[in-house]
Amino acid sequence: MRVLLTGSSGWLGQALAPLLQAQGHEVIGLDPVPSAHTTIVGSVADRALVRATIADGRIQAVIHGGALHKPHVERHAPDDFIAVNVSGTLNLLAEAVAQGVERFVFTSTTSLMISRRIRAGREGGARRAEWLTEAMQPAPRNIYGVSKLSAEHLCRLYHEQHGLPVVVLRTGRFFPEADDMAHVIRQSDANTKANELLYRRLTVDDAARAHAVALDRAPAIGFDVFIISAPPPFVPDDCEALINDAPRVVARYFPDYPAIYARLGWTMFDSIDRVYDPSHAARRLGFTCRTGFREMLAQLRAGEGQDGGRP
Repeated sequence: MRVLLTGSSGWLGQALAPLLQAQGHEVIGLDPVPSAHTTIVGSVADRALVRATIADGRIQAVIHGGALHKPHVERHAPDDFIAVNVSGTLNLLAEAVAQGVERFVFTSTTSLMISRRIRAGREGGARRAEWLTEAMQPAPRNIYGVSKLSAEHLCRLYHEQHGLPVVVLRTGRFFPEADDMAHVIRQSDANTKANELLYRRLTVDDAARAHAVALDRAPAIGFDVFIISAPPPFVPDDCEALINDAPRVVARYFPDYPAIYARLGWTMFDSIDRVYDPSHAARRLGFTCRTGFREMLAQLRAGEGQDGGRP
């Protein structure tokens, strides 16, 4: 297929474009930043550019991964998030319908599921970790989350009104940068990313694979929203113990992790405040991440690395 990939110069785009090409797709990349995978330099907020790109490229499918992200909150006004994340998504959906695009995949975020109450965690008096599925009602805590949730609603609306097959992927963390709260986290960046594979992270390679699967499955699915994150080893009954003593819970599932971590000088988080459940994606989308905490720990056990794949 001829696929328009927005965000083609970003971390996801750099992994996804080659994967799509290897599968036989022709990728037309759109991004404000030039790169080897970007065909057209520009913004999705430019409706005329979006219209011309879809028409001139004879686009058959759209993967919309371009966005302003959470780290941009400190540097951009709320209007910028609305222009890019909401109006930009609307531009793509409207032109996709007008020009007969066959399928649409939208990169959303699990970040929109985290309210201020959940973010406060144990310090805010929470007695148990939150077990998060697609059924929960989000109350985003910042303009980034609000803009992505609004874009999800536009995706649903365009499917309902026009029949456009749309798959929404709420991806967990896969960015390579250090946590934006790294100044209050005592673990190193590699240690932090390894811990997060237990409940809210995936590798960028798995994120790219999820998008390729969604592209293939979109017509059969019609519309749905999926959490995409490494499968957690936990069950909902673990939630009370996770908020109070995460190391003990992790050791129950992985008895040798303390010794492996000690060799590296690593530690587990004292508390885990939420767990993303990707089981809906496994059942209906047919996608499961290849790399989780178990696989990462096996690599550490064998002395093969410290990150279980690209974060």
